[in-house]
Amino acid sequence: MGRYVLRRLLQLVPVFIGTTFLIYLLVWALPGDPFAGKCGERACPDAYVTRMREEFNLDENVFVQYFRYLGNLLQGDFGQTFSGTSVGELIANAYPVTVRLAIVALLIEGIIGLIAGILTGLRSGGFLDNLVLVSTLFLISIPVFVTGYVLQTVLGLRLGIINPTVSSEAGFGELVVPGFVLGSLSMAYVARLTRTSIAENSRSDYVRTAVAKGLEPRRVVGVHLLRNSLIPVVTFLGVDLGSLMGGAIVTEGIFNIRGIGGLIFRSIATREGATVTGVVVLLVIVYLLMNLLVDVLYAVLDPRIRYV
Repeated sequence: MGRYVLRRLLQLVPVFIGTTFLIYLLVWALPGDPFAGKCGERACPDAYVTRMREEFNLDENVFVQYFRYLGNLLQGDFGQTFSGTSVGELIANAYPVTVRLAIVALLIEGIIGLIAGILTGLRSGGFLDNLVLVSTLFLISIPVFVTGYVLQTVLGLRLGIINPTVSSEAGFGELVVPGFVLGSLSMAYVARLTRTSIAENSRSDYVRTAVAKGLEPRRVVGVHLLRNSLIPVVTFLGVDLGSLMGGAIVTEGIFNIRGIGGLIFRSIATREGATVTGVVVLLVIVYLLMNLLVDVLYAVLDPRIRYV
């Protein structure tokens, strides 16, 4: 296992370089003036534009720009905005909030989705199965911003159960409803994926053999059926963590959460390429590490999988 993890970490290096280069190229090599609108309604003076282009290495070849950026990135320097603010400080202030929100959303979609999928997969065709299928289809059909506004209006403004907006501290308790909104779509997919996987594996030969041996139903489900059925679900949940962090723009906007989503939106609107690049590079790292974790969990769930 140790050799496999080391080999996978080495494989992540070219993937990281390739993806970050594409991100850098897409952000900085796009046509247009990044300094447009930085000086109000009037065009920026030529001296200002020249100085800024030299400071951000925009006069250099894109490959030279990228490797200079990569060298600074390996030292923990994410660069600076056009106003001189450290991108690392902006990320450090916004990232913990989004991480907490993504963890809450992941727990909600994992727990509720798995329970609903397991119950309906074991007893397909009944009332509960139809109820889950209809409710998950309902969640899939409704946009996330509609779910967010409905819960904010009903639970926050009318019933007063929650605060309509999240405070600056953004504790885990305040993030339960926003986390449900953020993870509602994925929760529906987890429930359906779990249901389908369990229903399919319940007809497998190894399940019939376990039942024929006289094993208790609880052991058949928990040890044999559930572990093998969770492999596609774990794959989805592992990849979804990065999606939740990068796709929280709408949810953070509805509940006034100062996280990564709002930071990306403001940076795109003001053409702050350094901030956009830094945030997306961080999300790439999350995706790569979560994929490695999912691969390691495969061996835990399925004893037939062995890494050498």
